[in-house]
Formats: sequence, structure tokens, C-alpha cells
Amino acid sequence: MPRRLRMRRALALPLSAALLPAAALLPAATAASATTTAPAAATAATTAATDETTVIGGERLGAPGPQVDPGPGTPDLPDDLSSRAWIVADAETGEVLAAHNAHLRLAPASTLKMLFANALIPKFDSEELYTAEPEHFAGMGAGSSAVGIADHQTYTVEDLWHGVFLASGNDAVHALTAMNGGLEATVAELNERAADLQALDTHVVSPDGYDAEGQTSSAYDLTLIARDGLKNEDFRRYAATARAEFPGGAPAEDEDGEPGEREAYQIQSTNRLLVGDRGLEPYPGVAGVKNGYTTNAGYTFTGVAERGDRVLLVTCMDPSDGDSLQVYRETAALFDWGFEAAGSVEPVGELVPPLSEIEAAAREAQLAGDSGDTGAGTPLDAAAATGTREAGIGSVLGLTGGVLVLMAVAAYVFHRKHPLPAATRQSPERRRRSAPPS
Repeated sequence: MPRRLRMRRALALPLSAALLPAAALLPAATAASATTTAPAAATAATTAATDETTVIGGERLGAPGPQVDPGPGTPDLPDDLSSRAWIVADAETGEVLAAHNAHLRLAPASTLKMLFANALIPKFDSEELYTAEPEHFAGMGAGSSAVGIADHQTYTVEDLWHGVFLASGNDAVHALTAMNGGLEATVAELNERAADLQALDTHVVSPDGYDAEGQTSSAYDLTLIARDGLKNEDFRRYAATARAEFPGGAPAEDEDGEPGEREAYQIQSTNRLLVGDRGLEPYPGVAGVKNGYTTNAGYTFTGVAERGDRVLLVTCMDPSDGDSLQVYRETAALFDWGFEAAGSVEPVGELVPPLSEIEAAAREAQLAGDSGDTGAGTPLDAAAATGTREAGIGSVLGLTGGVLVLMAVAAYVFHRKHPLPAATRQSPERRRRSAPPS
């Protein structure tokens, strides 16, 4: 007889929402998120901004309140925004079109899973197998959302990433964390990756986004992380997937009492701009990225959408008005504003490139004979300076003429090299899998 299996409880996900209209898209993120209620002791340190506000990407992004520089014909910002922090940015150029408390350090909830995916997706082949062991989930927070991983069953890495992006499953994050060497190593890696991305408001304590003392991010950082993650084809594909089949738990027994095949069940994205909800239509042109919710963080969301030849990123954190869908309504309103305002509004800042890319561009410029001796120090010296309070627009690229040209070319070809996928339409036909040896 097969061993009795224990399955972590999965959230019930509605299956009636309309599918996203087909479009050429780029991935980005009410309802369920990867995390839920956290211990009261963890709340105070992660909700308020720290005393020291990082200014990177432009001085205005460090200023409180709405920041926008309208030109002739620029529409007014939506007048019903209640999010504590938000940002609208051009995903291709990195220009920040408008922002509100962009660097305010807040609890990120499951939007932090974007950083987890950014760091770990390139490390594992999508068909690599994982076997669930009970000890891998010992650290999951009470009330965590889960995709339904069953002990002692095998899953592909692709299955796990569907669990992360669609169901916002903390169990899927813990499974991948176990594959990555454990919690301590993974947290250290995520903080190193945040530093390289120049996401200086971000400090990781729990890689699934579950509330933890000292865990913070910001609207600026989440947008920065999403933009970098979207360079990866698998990241884009997972983020844009609306529905997928996930392997079931205990396999059925055949007539001889031996393990048979496992039934799969459908999971649906918890990103309501991707799949819609009652009273909320899917946003045309959206292709992901990630939503989140905890008692401490409130509702958080980073989304990406394409209209015409423009791709925008919007992040909203902790709206104070409305219901669980308010974060999506405010994101949609900012998308509408951004697509209408683009071309007339002057940028108030920029999304800076990773330090590793700056260094690589500088080295390439030197090899091409374009850099010369400017007396500005090493590329990393110049790049590190962007984390200071005096950093302004363009300072992150203040290296050499050759580096500026290379980085500009990289931004220009981003969309051509990394096209946004249309939302993946999953067949209702269920997959069946053979049970692994027990």
C-alpha cells in the first residue's frame, strides 16, 4: 500500500474569470496572495519608512508626495489614488513618468517573490525534478497561501514556478529554497541580488514575502526588480500565464494496489488584472507580474502592460480606500494615465541599471577603445555613487561616453530582444502523471 501523503492546503481559486485578450505583451503581477496574516510582533518595523531615505534614480524620487512634471497636453493624475506609494515607469527607457513616495520603505508582501524569481529562475532547468520532504516546509508562516505541494511527491521546476507566480504559493517558494541550499543561503543571495540591482530599499528576511521584522522594499525597488526580471524569457512566460495544470497529491492505486497515476488540477493566477474578477475586467495588454497581501503590508501589486509601441510598469502599495480589488483599480488608472501622458510628460527620475551591467558595459567600452581616462575612477566606484542622496537623473551612467552609448543601445533593443508574451491560455484538458517510486 502506498504511504499516506499529507498535502498542504491550497487556496480555492475561482475559474470563471474571463481570459486576457490576446496581445503582444511583457510579463509583470485582491485577492489571494502568497502570504497572509503575520505575528503582531513583526508589524511595526516593516510598515513605516526608515529614518534614512535612499535617493537613487533622481532626487525627486526621494521627495514625499506626488512627483510629476507635466508638459503641454499632459492629463491630470487620477484624483482617487489612495496607495501609500506608487510609481509609473517606461519599461523600455527606464524613465519614471510619475511617482508618489517612490522610496518609502514598506512591507512588500508577495511582490517580493519577483526578486526570488529574478535570482533563482536562471539557476534550475525547468524540467529538473524536485521531491517534497516535510522538513522543507517547517518554516512556513501560519496562514500562508499554498499551491498544494504534497509530501514525498515529485514536481518539475516549472510546476514549482507556476505555484509561485499563479497561486503565490509559499510552499512552492520553500521547495525551491530547499533546492537552492536552504533558507539562510537563499536569503543571503536575494539580498546580494537586490544590492546589485541597486534596490537599496529592499531587505529580505523571508523569501516568500511573509511578514518579518525588518523586511522592506519600496515602489521604486519593486518596479526595478520587475523590469530586470522581465529580461528573462521564463520569468516573462510564468508571469503572463493565466492558468496552468498542477500535479495532484496522492496517486490513485491500480487494481493491484500499486501506485498509479496522479490527477492534475487547474490553478489560476491571483493577478486580477490578468484574469479579471467580479466587477473588474482584465486590463488590455497586461502580461503579469506579481501581486501580494499580508495584514501588515496590505495589498501590493506590480504590473506590466503594453499599448501600441509602449510598455509601462506600475507599482502600487497599500491603498487605504476600497476593497481587495482597489490596488488593481488604482494600477489600471495609472496605466491609463501613463499611456495617455507618455510623450508629453517630462520624466522625474529613472530606473537605474544593475551594477553588474554597468561594469560589463564599461569593460566592453574599454575593449572597444571608447572609454579613455576620465579620472572618474572605476566603473563600480561611479555606479556605487548613485546610492547617495545627491544622485540625480543620469548619474548612474556617469562613466564614459562609450558606456553611455552602450547602455542607450541596450535600452533601445530591450523590447525587440525581450518581447512580451500574450497571456497563456491553458487547455482545460487535465494532465496525468505517473507516480514516482515511493
